[in-house]
Amino acid sequence: MTATRRALLLSSPLLAKPALAQRRWPERPVRIVVSFTAGGTTDIIARIVGNLLSERWGQPVVIENRAGAGGNIGTEYVARSAPDGYTLLVASVGPLAVNQSLYRTMPYDTRRDLAPVTLLANVPNILVVAPDSPARGVADLVALAKARPGQLSYGSTGVGTSSHLSSAMMDQMAGVQTTHVPYRGAVALNDLMSGRIDFMFATIPSVIEQIRGGKLRALAVSTLKRSRSSPDVPTMEEQGFPGFDASSWFGILGPAGIPREVVDRASADAAAAMRRPDIERQMVEQGADPVGSTPAEFGTFLDAEIARWAGIVRLSGASVN
Repeated sequence: MTATRRALLLSSPLLAKPALAQRRWPERPVRIVVSFTAGGTTDIIARIVGNLLSERWGQPVVIENRAGAGGNIGTEYVARSAPDGYTLLVASVGPLAVNQSLYRTMPYDTRRDLAPVTLLANVPNILVVAPDSPARGVADLVALAKARPGQLSYGSTGVGTSSHLSSAMMDQMAGVQTTHVPYRGAVALNDLMSGRIDFMFATIPSVIEQIRGGKLRALAVSTLKRSRSSPDVPTMEEQGFPGFDASSWFGILGPAGIPREVVDRASADAAAAMRRPDIERQMVEQGADPVGSTPAEFGTFLDAEIARWAGIVRLSGASVN
């Protein structure tokens, strides 16, 4: 065989193994890492989407929870994984945007080390109190805080989370001082319902059943528009906090360098899942507003969110070593 003929054969599309591998993707189970504990909002959304992707891909989609360090542990794990499309990430505003300014040292850079796939959903935070709280609205809560400086306490799912920073924003805008009590995950809700803390901003999916069951009272949502899942709950802006916007959001990413064909297919399939009427209904019932963006749209969104939360973190004074 001549050198020329050998070169032509080796360059033939039939022998282009990487291209074939990308067209066949996925040929085996895909792992989706969730950077928070099971049962939380990130986990709920990942499992809804994972089930649909498994159907579309004809392969198992395995959800793996790797919690810790405000979501940094699971996110770093994916950032350091092989960029072959078999390890993806579902993460939230915290590890993807907030932590870039909150932590003094970070083990990864969101825009350098991760490839955006799609923005799955926006999830408003909702301000909740126990049903026996005297606060019937945000104005009542602010009045209580002004009457008892430093005595009202609020829970969060951790230092620097959107749950924490939402309350810090309210304090700053209202000119009040309340006490932050950070918790690991959503355990704070138990203390809120028992009266050990006074209020909390929580993601809607984590508290919607308690609100519906009368175990918590909703005062406001943290987004500029009312939530589709809780249309009767007014926004913070409607109650005297102009421009108040501190929502959570959730997206899929892969390690930087993941094949473009994999990114495009995963993005298209996840976006199609978000548009399915039954899934849209399920997400809204859980308290999430489905999106399903392109990779480019998600990248632009990430840039804006990293910059926006940097300002919020700076104003709050929050910092983690």
